[in-house]
Amino acid sequence: MHIGPYVLPHPVLLAPMAGVTDQPFRQLCRGFGAGYAVSEMVSARPDLQRTLESRRRAAHEGEPGLTAVQIVGADPVMMAEAARQSIGRGARIIDINMGCPSRKVCSRWAGSALMQDEPLALRIIDAVVAACAPHGVPVTLKMRTGWSGAHRNAPRLARAAQEAGVRMIAVHGRTREQGYRDQAEYRTIAEVKAAVRVPVVANGDIDSPEKAQAVLAASGADAVMVGRAAWGRPWIFREVAHFLATGRHLAPPLVLEVRRALLAHLHAHYRLYGLAAGARSARKHIGWCVRGLPGGAALRERINTMEHAGAQARAVADYFSALAAAHDRLPAAAPAVPQEARSA
Repeated sequence: MHIGPYVLPHPVLLAPMAGVTDQPFRQLCRGFGAGYAVSEMVSARPDLQRTLESRRRAAHEGEPGLTAVQIVGADPVMMAEAARQSIGRGARIIDINMGCPSRKVCSRWAGSALMQDEPLALRIIDAVVAACAPHGVPVTLKMRTGWSGAHRNAPRLARAAQEAGVRMIAVHGRTREQGYRDQAEYRTIAEVKAAVRVPVVANGDIDSPEKAQAVLAASGADAVMVGRAAWGRPWIFREVAHFLATGRHLAPPLVLEVRRALLAHLHAHYRLYGLAAGARSARKHIGWCVRGLPGGAALRERINTMEHAGAQARAVADYFSALAAAHDRLPAAAPAVPQEARSA
C-alpha cells in the first residue's frame, strides 16, 4: 500500500486518538508492528498551537518511520498554515481531521462537523493540498460515513477529495451522530472504495485478526486502522498482520518482552510530560495493559495512589517480573477494550 511516494510495510495501521496517540504510544505500537501511525490532532488555531498540550501533541523528534501529523480546524488559511508549520517541523504526511465527533470540536465546525458543509470541507482540502504540494508532502483525509444516518455523504466527499489531490482516505464506520455508539458498519466504506482510486482504510471496531480479515472482505478496503483495541494490547498489530499474511495466529507475547516494552514506554512518557504529570497520565496506560491479568486489579489500585514516576516504574517492573516467574507468555485472558476511547 502506498501513500504518495511512501510504501507501508503492511496494511495494519494505528488510528489517531486524542489523549492517547502521543509520541510514546506511537513508538510503542510501532515496536509491536503498527505499519503506520498518525499523531493526535493538532489545532490549526494559532492561539492553541502555542499551548504546552499542542506542543506535546506535535512532538515527533527522533521518531522512526513516517512522520504523519493530523491537523484540525475550520479555516482554510489557518489549516494551510498549520500544514506548512508541521512540514517545517519534519512532517512527511499531513492528515486532515474530518472525523472527530466531539462536541467541543464540532461546535467550532471542525472535525466531522465539516461533513455538513461540503463546500467548506473542499476549500480546506484545496488549501492544505496547495500548501503541501511544493514540499512533495502527501495529504490524507480521515472522516466518518456522514453526519447522520440520513446523510451518509462519505462517498461523494471522498470522490471530491481525491480530485483535489488527497492521496489516502480513512473512514470510521459510524456517523458523527452515532459518536461511538452502536456497531460500526462497513457498507458505506465499500461505497467509498468503489468511488475512488486512492487507497481506502477501514476503521471502527477492529479488535481481532478475524475481525480485520472480515472487514477487509466486506469493505474491499486496502488497509485497516486499529484504535481502541490497541489500548493495553499494542501487539495486536503484529497479530493482525501475521494472520492476514499467513492465516495463522501468533503465540501471545513473552511476558518479559511486554515488561521491557512497557517500561520503555513509561520512561518515554515521563520524558515527554515530566515526572509528576507523566506519572499521573501514565496510570491509564498501565491500567489498560494489566487489565484482566493475574493480580492486575491490585496493581492498578496501587498505581492510582502513586505520585512518583520512579516508584511507579519499579512497581510495574516488579509486577511483570513476578508474572514472568509464573508464565512464560502473557496469559490468554485479554484485557477488555475501554469504551471511553475517542478516536479522530
